[in-house]
Amino acid sequence: MQPDHKKAWNDHHKMLADTLNKPAAAAEAAELFLKLHGTLYASGEAHAEHWNFEDELLKDLREQTMRLYPVSTPGSSNSIVWHLWHSARVEDITVNMLIAGGEQVLHKQHFAGRLGTDVHHSGNGMAAQEMERFSIKVDIPALRAYRSAVAFRTREIIGSLQPEQFKEKVRPERIAHLAKEGAVMASEQWLIDYWAGKTIAGLILMPATRHNLVHLNKAGRIKHKYQK
Repeated sequence: MQPDHKKAWNDHHKMLADTLNKPAAAAEAAELFLKLHGTLYASGEAHAEHWNFEDELLKDLREQTMRLYPVSTPGSSNSIVWHLWHSARVEDITVNMLIAGGEQVLHKQHFAGRLGTDVHHSGNGMAAQEMERFSIKVDIPALRAYRSAVAFRTREIIGSLQPEQFKEKVRPERIAHLAKEGAVMASEQWLIDYWAGKTIAGLILMPATRHNLVHLNKAGRIKHKYQK
């Protein structure tokens, strides 16, 4: 990951945080969100016009490197495929269930069967054996398609929000639905409590943007260490 791109992204993310607190600047906030979010998911183009964090990660990335588990890198022992999947899962859950009050892309577009894994929660709290099995079994083309579908739906939802919605707290009934749907493991109540304390703007900032960058950075460190 190139430092100048990360610095520019972080600077724009700070601007987004400020803009989300100004209802009169809702259109500007949505535009800035789309710009930031667009750099976090693969463009799907061989020669993309703009630099992109996931494009850079996937360039010349070997499948063996993607599935490698465990790894020894700062802040994570998880595989690249796990980081890509987990960041998309968390976004799918929070944006579709908590912000929009709708159905997850995972189920609505039938990715639960296509991904080749029976892990349907957020990925938090997985044991080492589960992580290893996931890293071996997950279908990579399906994973990339899932990420793309999640990104597309997120942009639809955030782009349709009204200015007054940014300051709204997450509705309690939507939080309760997380457990009913098994979106988060029972052992990870802390995560549900964390989301419950957020506003819509807070969820846009974390996880819908920064959480993705964190995991792309971790995946990039794995690539840099194991595929020189």
